[in-house]
Amino acid sequence: MPPAPLRIAFLTHEPFYPPSGGGSAEAVYLVQEMIRRGHQVHVFSPQIEDPQGVKKQFGIQLHLFNKWTMGRYATLRNFKYLTYPFFLGRMVAAAAREIRFDLVFSQHAISAVAAGRLKKRLGVPVVMNFPDLLTGFMETWPSYVAPKPLVQALMRYEISLPQRYAVDGVCAISDEFADRLAARGYPRERICPIYYGYDAKAFPLRAAPPPSAQSPVVVMHGSFDAHHLGAIAFGAVRRVAAKKPETTFRFVGKRTAGLEAFLQRARTIPGFKFEATGFVPYAEVAGQLASANVGIVPYEASAGTHCAFVAKIVEYVASGLPTVCTPLKSVRSFFNSDPLVKFSEFNGEDFGDKILEWLDAPVSAWQPQAAASAARVRAELDWGPLCRKAVEFAEKVVADSRE
Repeated sequence: MPPAPLRIAFLTHEPFYPPSGGGSAEAVYLVQEMIRRGHQVHVFSPQIEDPQGVKKQFGIQLHLFNKWTMGRYATLRNFKYLTYPFFLGRMVAAAAREIRFDLVFSQHAISAVAAGRLKKRLGVPVVMNFPDLLTGFMETWPSYVAPKPLVQALMRYEISLPQRYAVDGVCAISDEFADRLAARGYPRERICPIYYGYDAKAFPLRAAPPPSAQSPVVVMHGSFDAHHLGAIAFGAVRRVAAKKPETTFRFVGKRTAGLEAFLQRARTIPGFKFEATGFVPYAEVAGQLASANVGIVPYEASAGTHCAFVAKIVEYVASGLPTVCTPLKSVRSFFNSDPLVKFSEFNGEDFGDKILEWLDAPVSAWQPQAAASAARVRAELDWGPLCRKAVEFAEKVVADSRE
């Protein structure tokens, strides 16, 4: 018997639609699953374009923050993130005077701060969803921007949020993150690791690898944050350019300051060739992957990257693309025996050597396994089953709270 419809306050610090990457993509699919299951969803989000169209498209109610521009590429982003939970909490509390919510569901740590404070104020169950350990990525930032003691304090605070506010349940991006929450004292049985998914319709298995006569293409897509393009990526580019200068590195995504700085430095490498597409809509990224030879995830080591279940690797494998990734704990636990994935050490030279191994390997050595690898991620990591698992968990949290 399906559960009774719930009135859900869904909290996010990123504009709800269109998604800009990262956890913002997950939010859309979670809300769609909630609506599909008959729930009434009130999305509390920064200002978005065409709110009336979005309300109609998704069948939701929108409560929009418009005091200033929010988003992944907004100016003074980090300062705005620090102050946003205060205003978000006030928005939800004001709406709750007219609407009796059955559940507060937060997306990301920033919204979790507001959700935790609302638990006692509203007296309703709270589920925090963590698509990443947000402050953990700051370990890769320069120390003059993010001093190590400050980063450690912020990480301790983020991991403490579920225990600090005694929330009713947590959705975690990985088993690694779930273990860290449990080590902090939050009950492991209240944590549901859901991993991080992809849209199987947008990333079908490609019909065939690129022809052997084509010069090699190594691809990376995403938001190109600080932990994406560091010493490992630079060392790998230098290694591959020295051994196979005919190789082109393709960067698919917005040309951020981080990407531009990386390209400026990489241009000093003899033989370095690149393409930078600029922003590509999510539904069109697969076309950029289909003509590539290798997909790469050259993430630097940090608590954030070890906890992350990186969407890139999922989308590469789904497309049938040989992949190289640094040995991140969360993704290695899932892909360690996958024939399409090679894990390097945390250094650019070894990462580059793994790319070269794929480029030198005959297609017959890996192509027969590509369909099985793609089928596995489609069955286990498509947004459909992942979001169903998360929403079923949230429904159970509400049901248990009423017993």
